[in-house]
Amino acid sequence: MKEFMDKDFVLKNDTAKVLYHQYAEDMPIFDFHCHLSIEEIYNDKQFSSITECWLGGDHYKWRLMREMGIDESYITGDKSDFEKFMKYAEVMPYAIGNPIYHWTHLELRRYFGINDILSPKTAEDIFNKCNEKLKTLTARKLIADSNVKKLFTTDDPIDDLHFHKQLKADGDFDVEVYPAFRPDKAINIELPTYVPYIAKLAEVSGVEINGIDSLCEALTKRIEYFDSVGCVCSDHALDVVMFKPAERDIVDYIVKKALNGNELTSDEIEQYKGYVLVHLGKQYARLHWVQQYHIGALRNNSRRYMGLLGPDTGFDAIEDQTFAKKLAMLLDTLDSTDELPKTILYCLNPRDNEVLATIMNCFQQGGIVGKMQFGSAWWFNDQKDGMEKQLTALSQLGLVSKFVGMLTDSRSFLSYTRHEYFRRILCNMFGELIEEGEYPNEVELVGNIVKDICYNNAIRYFSK
Repeated sequence: MKEFMDKDFVLKNDTAKVLYHQYAEDMPIFDFHCHLSIEEIYNDKQFSSITECWLGGDHYKWRLMREMGIDESYITGDKSDFEKFMKYAEVMPYAIGNPIYHWTHLELRRYFGINDILSPKTAEDIFNKCNEKLKTLTARKLIADSNVKKLFTTDDPIDDLHFHKQLKADGDFDVEVYPAFRPDKAINIELPTYVPYIAKLAEVSGVEINGIDSLCEALTKRIEYFDSVGCVCSDHALDVVMFKPAERDIVDYIVKKALNGNELTSDEIEQYKGYVLVHLGKQYARLHWVQQYHIGALRNNSRRYMGLLGPDTGFDAIEDQTFAKKLAMLLDTLDSTDELPKTILYCLNPRDNEVLATIMNCFQQGGIVGKMQFGSAWWFNDQKDGMEKQLTALSQLGLVSKFVGMLTDSRSFLSYTRHEYFRRILCNMFGELIEEGEYPNEVELVGNIVKDICYNNAIRYFSK
């Protein structure tokens, strides 16, 4: 019987161990999609307790606590940090098979040097030890100690990027931190937040928005502003891919109709979204940016908890609508004028792995290695089985060797152990192929491929 999470955790053969320990383990991290707060990075946030650092905002952990029947007051409510941590510890022994069990103990070991198993018996001692260690672990130190060299935050077009500028100006942080452009609020025309948001966009951009031309002008100005601060990447939450070709005059009418507070038809929503996505894609291509499409989230399913807690609190699920034809049409519209930027496609439904892995190879381009990417296993797929399925689909239908690799997609400064988790899974997969005689015993060659997937491919991909 193997020891729990020993140094060869997940590595099931000798070749996998060599690939991980000699090639992957010490590679730096480029986290090109996360939700860390740039304000907290700039201010070098000091955490009041392990509860704030670990449970605050982490809906992965919240969902397990709710399933355990724990009262919301111990999750997002007003109970003390100690009480919340003790309740989380009650869940841990029952999380067998869940990646959070692995992540929890990887984080305890890598950041706090604690090898104990979290349970109600050990929780108080672990709580105290973590809090003591946190006196020396600030936001920047947690990032630097994780061997992160570069990261992109996720930022709204109306953000002034003040903290990004300040961080760059102070010169005291060796990690490169840049914004990523997330224009969802300007695209989701069907939501009640759209009209007030467009008013803010108009104010920030200095453009009076009264139709599609002025809207596109305002968005272009914000893209150019982000570019001036070092941005090279956008991100879109395409929960449902909507695309319906429409002429400019039709979309102009739709924008004016929405701004006047009138309800839109489903066709009008699709026409608007397709038009704006095409406009944005062309701007990204002009500036040599990368665009990311995250597809397939079914959000805020509990109206009761949406009213109590708001969005992004653990009440999302996997969408099951089909989207292949509309996505292909959207990409083809950009490609037809040679204005399709580098693009990373992510799916939340693992059913769609092969869909994205095949669509991406319809739009590759000579002179650009891996222009179109099938992104890493995302959100609910961000676990051992999900990563293996994504890597297998990409390997069988494309070139996994040119994959840009893992990201955290997290709000937690402790989440960089997920890169270790991914790297172990990657090395085990490649090790098994070699050990089973399905790939030659070229360990150095495969080791360099591992290094590329861990870091080098992404660095090259996001360079202008």
